[in-house]
Amino acid sequence: MSALFTPDSKAIFWNNNVKAIQRMLDYGYICRRESPSVVAIVHPSSQSSVQKFFYGPHEVLIPIYKTISDAAEAHPEADCFLNFASFRTAWETTMKAMEFNNIKTLMVTAEGIPERLTRIMVATARKKGKMLVGPSTVGAITPGALKTGNIGGTIENIAKTKLHRPGSAGLVTKSGGLFNELANIISINGDGIAEGVAVGGDRYPGSIFIDHLLRMEKNPTVKYFVLLGEVGGTDEYDVVEAYKEGKLTKPIVALCTGTVAKHLSSGVQFGHAGAKANSDLETADAKNKAMKDAGFNVPDNFNEFPVMIKDTYEDLVAKNQVSAEEISDLPEIPEDYSAAKKEGRVRKQTNFICTISDDRGDEAVYAGVPISSLATPETGYGIGDVITLLWFKKRYPKWATDFIETVLKTVADHGPAVSGAHNTRVTSRAGKDLVSSVVTGLLAIGPRFGGAIDGAAKYFKYGADQQLSARGFVNYMKEKGEPIPGIGHRIKSLKNPDLRVKALIEYAKANFPSTDLLDYAREIEQVTTSKKDTLILNVDGAVGVLLVDMWNALGYSDAEIDQMIDSGALNAFFVLGRTIGFIGHALDEKRLNMPLYRHELDDILYDVDVAEEMTVRVK
Repeated sequence: MSALFTPDSKAIFWNNNVKAIQRMLDYGYICRRESPSVVAIVHPSSQSSVQKFFYGPHEVLIPIYKTISDAAEAHPEADCFLNFASFRTAWETTMKAMEFNNIKTLMVTAEGIPERLTRIMVATARKKGKMLVGPSTVGAITPGALKTGNIGGTIENIAKTKLHRPGSAGLVTKSGGLFNELANIISINGDGIAEGVAVGGDRYPGSIFIDHLLRMEKNPTVKYFVLLGEVGGTDEYDVVEAYKEGKLTKPIVALCTGTVAKHLSSGVQFGHAGAKANSDLETADAKNKAMKDAGFNVPDNFNEFPVMIKDTYEDLVAKNQVSAEEISDLPEIPEDYSAAKKEGRVRKQTNFICTISDDRGDEAVYAGVPISSLATPETGYGIGDVITLLWFKKRYPKWATDFIETVLKTVADHGPAVSGAHNTRVTSRAGKDLVSSVVTGLLAIGPRFGGAIDGAAKYFKYGADQQLSARGFVNYMKEKGEPIPGIGHRIKSLKNPDLRVKALIEYAKANFPSTDLLDYAREIEQVTTSKKDTLILNVDGAVGVLLVDMWNALGYSDAEIDQMIDSGALNAFFVLGRTIGFIGHALDEKRLNMPLYRHELDDILYDVDVAEEMTVRVK
């Protein structure tokens, strides 16, 4: 292989590194690639099957796979594998990727892979004819074709250093940071690079300088080489020998950094794992001398490196081996909205307004109160306080929150026979999950089951507001043709009172500042029970009128109370409380492991006639 990548190269990316992938896609867009350079992501723990990215101004979907095998088999066009795994899994995943013939180039960013495993990985890559870049690399780039991950930096930096289209230099380094610096130097003093590789600083890199320089020798776009070595190792001598043997014929500008080591105590370890001279042969001075003696253009120090690159480039231009061309215009990549918003350069209308909680800080808050300040018992907050904070954005006095908790406990359950609990148990016995079972119970709540709380509050309040007498209210509802919500019970009566209602009334009389609507409802109860003793004020009615009395005592206006009634806030107490019971019924069924429910046939009246046969009527 000559060029490491082409404009048709496509990559499989291990690990959903969103920023690195987006940078690759942005690079491909400004290079005017016909299609994105990343075709698949391998992320075993992902719950998604696709990930959205931008390709220029448009969104694209890149599929996510659980295994390398799935990705490689689904995308035989992919010829490179970009491994952003941690050092714990990088070896295993790289070895797996090398099993696929379509994968020609592999890049490994991880540092710290055990040396024994690295040597196996390197030997396997050479045996299979794969080009392995890394470990511990920022990657490689073929300008105008593809770059791996984060090499080259931001799009702005790539444009500035002319990395979006081929230049003339073939650049090889160990350092990723100095790679970017040299790419900039070459763009200033020449026409940029034709190809560049940061081989990585580990003791046993997957590929070394000579591997890439011999490849670039065959690449007609590369006119000269720029090599930046470092103290430690002997890779530079391989390049010297190849040059002497005529395997490398293009001009080489080279420098080995780390000459300062001779002024320091022995055994100094520089940043890279391999950046340590274990013999005089591995010192920067010795390698620089060997390269200069072989005929390389070797500066005395790094400050002279740009000058020597410029001289080499201009000499090639003078010989008509390089044609100096102007940088072409780049397609504009829209700025990411999130970044622009963070820096205050755009404004956008919101789709939602939330006035009850806020999760933007270090800790979520309920109506301004941090969760940690109300969650535990010693804070003095109860579940009633949480409800009033999130539902009404106020903290009620204790008598009111105690009443709310009393309501929840009172309405939590009323046995398995009522419609909601029945639905919950039947659904659970059908094998459905907890949420599905509870939802079927909740869907039964309405005007005939639980929903009467809203209706009771609405109509009793209307009667009181209109100053209707108890009998006048009963006549009003009769004229409307509607039963009175909150009045009547199937079993309970004056002689067999509902103890739940009795307890609610006793609590309110002892703790509420006033109970005007309750008193009005009880006057109406006297009228209805005079006709039939089961037409008593039931739990729904008692809860409805007492919630209105509570809000009256707390200073809410009539308009505010009417708004809460219309929004279903009163019925919400029944929904919340009864959910506790429905959960209990669902869990009970799971414990009992009862079979699928089928209704008894003798409990159904069957009245099925033979279907009438329809005929065509001619007009």
